[in-house]
Amino acid sequence: MSKQAFPTNKVAFPSATGARRGYWWLLLLLGGWLSVGPALAQQKRPQPARRGKTAKQAPRPAPARRKPAPRRAASSSPRGKSKAQLERERLNNLRQIERTSQALDQTQAKKKVSLGQLHVISEKLTEKKQVIRGISTQLQGIETNVHQTVKQVVQTQQTLAQLKAEYARLLYTASKTANGFNRLMFLFASESFNQFALRLRYIRQYTEERQRQAARIMGTQYRLHEQLTGLTKQQQRKSSLLNSQLSENRNLLTLKSKEDEMVQQLSQQEQGLRQELEERRQAVNRLDNLIAERVREEIVRAARAARLAARREAARAAERDARTAARNRRDNASPTRREESTASSDSRNDDPTAAPENDAPETAAEAAADRRAVRIALTPETALASSSFAGNRGHLPWPVSRGFISQRFGRHPHPVLKNVTVENRGVDIQTAAGEEVRSCFDGKVLTITNIAGMNTIVMIQHGDFFTVYAKLRSVNVQEGQRVRAREVIGTVATDGEGTSEVQFQVWHNSSNLNPESWLGHR
Repeated sequence: MSKQAFPTNKVAFPSATGARRGYWWLLLLLGGWLSVGPALAQQKRPQPARRGKTAKQAPRPAPARRKPAPRRAASSSPRGKSKAQLERERLNNLRQIERTSQALDQTQAKKKVSLGQLHVISEKLTEKKQVIRGISTQLQGIETNVHQTVKQVVQTQQTLAQLKAEYARLLYTASKTANGFNRLMFLFASESFNQFALRLRYIRQYTEERQRQAARIMGTQYRLHEQLTGLTKQQQRKSSLLNSQLSENRNLLTLKSKEDEMVQQLSQQEQGLRQELEERRQAVNRLDNLIAERVREEIVRAARAARLAARREAARAAERDARTAARNRRDNASPTRREESTASSDSRNDDPTAAPENDAPETAAEAAADRRAVRIALTPETALASSSFAGNRGHLPWPVSRGFISQRFGRHPHPVLKNVTVENRGVDIQTAAGEEVRSCFDGKVLTITNIAGMNTIVMIQHGDFFTVYAKLRSVNVQEGQRVRAREVIGTVATDGEGTSEVQFQVWHNSSNLNPESWLGHR
């Protein structure tokens, strides 16, 4: 039988060549889609706004993954003060110089050179020196910042150069496969599907790395621009401070020459200065005696009041004990005697002629003990006042709103007379004419009097502390009046030389204290 008589139904399978062709066409489509996809995605991705159009909408580029530049020190000065603090101190000193100049104008209205004018010039010299020291501190801080910024700029420039070199190599390598045909040929040359996937991943990672490198370059350039801008501002600030320092140094030399001239003129008035010094010593002695007398009287008064209070308390305790004993006896007695005892007790309690418990005469020993007391006996009220005053040490308000300390506490040489020492029990605060004088703390006005050379004196008690305000022209309070902190108690007096100053003292019992350690900063 022939073969044609029995036909067989065979299934047509593609040949191996056809299978390979289909496989490669599939890879071709997949590779084209995968290679073109990142490019399309990159085109659709929103581009960052260019610098210079709108600074608010421009996103900041991603920072470079290089070695970070060292951070600038938090403090801009060698002494740990910030720029803002130093600037505030400089402006405060300038305002104080302006107020001192007003006091100088007031004293210079008198043609005669006086110690008040010399005190003003000396204070201005001190303030000028403080301003110059503040400027020097700021210059040191700026110099340190400039040095750090220059190092950061150099490091950023080196980083930028490295990034650009790496980016150039990436571009050179990418240029070899710039067109899609070379990229597809690189993919189709794969010997297996795994190798094809690895090469495809390599191409995508290479493209992404090139984009990241471009972002690093942009971020580094932005940081370099900021550093250069900050460096320019620091150099401008440094130049401005140098000019200010030169100007202040010239002013300092002018004030110094003026001070020397005043000292020379005052030295020719030695006889008048010695007479003025002697008058001041006598006035100070009179004031010291007055304060000591008033403090002594207050100590004795407080001691007597404490003794009488203790006596009254003892009498009340004895009376309570007697009543308790009488009540016990009455409870234990017969009814008839109980009624008699009750009536007798009531008659004693209701007797209006009974001597009060305070009428006992003061003995000589008790009076001597009161005089021997060295401290004020505190009641609960005065103890609270004393504790509150002591707790405000270094924070008390100044007795005048403006002014400067023209003569400090303690012993110090005379500003003109050689080998002459002056002693001050308080501080002299020179201020403007007619300036209001205020109480530095809550208290009770203890004394108001007049002393030759010290004008009107106001003494205020704060528990066992006392504050004294001398050289007042007028007062607004009365003895025994309660005053509050910062309450106006009078106005400052002005002497014949045009100097307006108030003498301020602080006492604790009989001890004289340095007022500067109690007053707060201005």
